[in-house]
Amino acid sequence: MTRFLLRRDCRRADNPVPVQQTSFSAWAHSLSVFLKTCIGVCSVAVVLSSAFAAQQDSNVRVRARDMGIAPGILAPGTNNAITDVTGVRVGHTTIYEGDRFRTGVTAILPHNGNVFRSKVPAAIVVGNGFGKLAGLSQVQELGTLETPVLLTGTLSVPRVADALISYMLGLPGNEDVRSINPVVGETNDGRLSDIRARPIQPDHVYAAIRSATTGPVREGVVGAGTGTVAFGFKGGIGTSSRIVGETSENWTVGVLVQTNFGARRSLLINGAPVGARLEGEVSRQDTSPPGDGSCMIIVATDAPLQHRGLERLGLRALMGMARTGSNFSNGSGDYVIAFSTNTSLRSGPDAGTRQAVRTLPTEDMTPLFQAVIEATEEAIYNSLFMAESVSGFGGRRVEALPLERVREILMEYGALR
Repeated sequence: MTRFLLRRDCRRADNPVPVQQTSFSAWAHSLSVFLKTCIGVCSVAVVLSSAFAAQQDSNVRVRARDMGIAPGILAPGTNNAITDVTGVRVGHTTIYEGDRFRTGVTAILPHNGNVFRSKVPAAIVVGNGFGKLAGLSQVQELGTLETPVLLTGTLSVPRVADALISYMLGLPGNEDVRSINPVVGETNDGRLSDIRARPIQPDHVYAAIRSATTGPVREGVVGAGTGTVAFGFKGGIGTSSRIVGETSENWTVGVLVQTNFGARRSLLINGAPVGARLEGEVSRQDTSPPGDGSCMIIVATDAPLQHRGLERLGLRALMGMARTGSNFSNGSGDYVIAFSTNTSLRSGPDAGTRQAVRTLPTEDMTPLFQAVIEATEEAIYNSLFMAESVSGFGGRRVEALPLERVREILMEYGALR
């Protein structure tokens, strides 16, 4: 009797191959040969599949810590994000339309209440003042923040500020409010977006605020980081955090950045001259003066700090930025907005009964300085590591930081953990 055995070598045969079966032993032998063939071919397929997957993985964006880059000595929070500070929420609206718009809005909310009726202590530090930050003078004068902090593109600041005012005026309890100090930061995303068109509309602002959540924060090409460029590569949004203190009393410091600064040759990662090594290896279309741009740094902490303590904390955040290779160039607008979420220091009708205020003594500030320097440095790395290559307005394209090449360079310098 003749039977048909389908030949299976991990591919389906076009036609069955007739096999004459004369005995059980012959059939068993044929089956054995077939299984060995199948296993061998399948093994090759698995190896090839694994190699393909590895090749694909080389293009996957990962956070700096996932590559063994962990600046400093302090541990990060659960999400290694600004949202590790209790109550802080982050939301984004991304505008990525055709080849014209690469922009957006990022919202940072200090807590889930009405910030105007429960103001938080705050300070703003200027690294280099070539920028259009809205709300600066009142925060410096009064030492409080009364709206969420919003980030966007340079020429969209007035529109975003106006929408933020409308949002705040519409909140329950603000019916009689006649003065609002909207805080809106910016960097110039005009290399990849049609910045003159100013596409941001009120609904974009409302969506960023209302979508804000705790937990992991989206990074890279998102929100206000959609069209930014850092060190000649695609920049964007990045975040990180650090835990400070002993078991009896821990504080969290969280940082979020919008990176749009730095000359490629200046980029340092864990102290290694990565930018200098990459100079000339990766093509770029960069017509701006080398190093010019901006960086917005948002610092949140639950430590009991008033305006002066937050100002000192903000100054150290700039040191973290310097660790990445920034020289705060003439055309760079570099700002730090720092606030404390500590409930005992809030002010306003929703802040509750005023308690005896205890602020952190100045002699206890040093660990917080360490934390904000480390978190700022890592947040900037994350903004680069998580950003993909982007093509945009005018046919311009900005490549992502080549992570595999970066890994090779860092290994040469012993800069990986």
